[in-house]
Amino acid sequence: MAKKFLSGNDAFAEGIRLAKPQVISAYPITPQTIVVERLSEMVEQGLLPAEFIHVESEHSALSCAMGACAVGARAFTATSSQGLLYMAECLPYAAGGRFPIVMMNANRSTALPWNIYGDQRDSISQLDCGWIQSYAENAQEALDFALMSYYIAEHKEVSTPFMVNLDGFVLTHTYEVVEVPSEEQANAFLPAYETENKLDLQHPRNLCFSAGPEHNLLFKYKEHQGLLKVQSVVQEAEEKFARIFGRSYTGLTESYCTEDADYLLITLGSIAGLVKERVDRLRARGEKVGLLRIRYLRPFPNAEIAEAVKRVKSIAVLEKDVSFGNEGTVYTNVNSALQKAGISIPSSNYIGGLGGKNIAAEEIDAIFDELKQERTKICFVGLENETDDR
Repeated sequence: MAKKFLSGNDAFAEGIRLAKPQVISAYPITPQTIVVERLSEMVEQGLLPAEFIHVESEHSALSCAMGACAVGARAFTATSSQGLLYMAECLPYAAGGRFPIVMMNANRSTALPWNIYGDQRDSISQLDCGWIQSYAENAQEALDFALMSYYIAEHKEVSTPFMVNLDGFVLTHTYEVVEVPSEEQANAFLPAYETENKLDLQHPRNLCFSAGPEHNLLFKYKEHQGLLKVQSVVQEAEEKFARIFGRSYTGLTESYCTEDADYLLITLGSIAGLVKERVDRLRARGEKVGLLRIRYLRPFPNAEIAEAVKRVKSIAVLEKDVSFGNEGTVYTNVNSALQKAGISIPSSNYIGGLGGKNIAAEEIDAIFDELKQERTKICFVGLENETDDR
């Protein structure tokens, strides 16, 4: 284990190097480009024995990764924003084909207006494509997700592609100290990829075929079940990860000062770091506040959310996304979890950070202060008097 000063992009590239993909399909787009640049350097220097394929578009990048998986190779690609949307046709192909591709998405606003800064509307718009989706808080978690994503995606009970999301610029380009495992540790954690879901001259099979109404439902059901099985495999992966690397994670969510909290803020991604700092400050003043960070948005952590909020007085969901004409998509999912659990508490939705707009510490404090009103509201952070009271 070595300590290095790395950006989120660099840290993720180190994790991919340790995971040893055999095929890397690359197309540049800001703010993801550094990841594939670093990987190309590693391949050129002989540090990573892989085929590095510079394709002509993001659509081709995912198509190439699917082709690699179809012959039993471990594959990686990366994208962001409009690039992810250009891939959209291929996303359900990869999920339906049960190809465990790992892809890093650098979360970035989608056009128009044109904007290169970070929000999460790109990945959240693709929640229904059948991919696992995780959201890293910092560079260390980004590196660790790079390793764990392959373990989880390639598990025989899952066999599902995995999208790891890093907030654009705020995480992808911010430097911090990161512990980089040794190759020996990585090899002990992540076995070589083995699958029967591949083209094989000795055992011919049909892949990526058509299925009519009689059989299509069954294939979609099995795809759904593969995603639901992710939770138990995440636990398995994290227990093994802790034994080998000495770092622990907490499943689909992370609870921070939630045990006795009266007021709870739910969020995801790098903004959680600032929220933790504000929770500490408010706690020092005697306020019972807490944070629930969503680490995996698919599969959705229904049970964990219900458990975390069952004793609180009110909650707020802070997200960098909006489903235009309704509310934030994460907020919709959280309210669904509460409804299924029979929990009735006031819940508010704070939509912020769109187009990379900064969410200030004072705005986090204001959210916690407004939670004490114990009412339901939907508002845009940073826009005064723009509130949709429900």
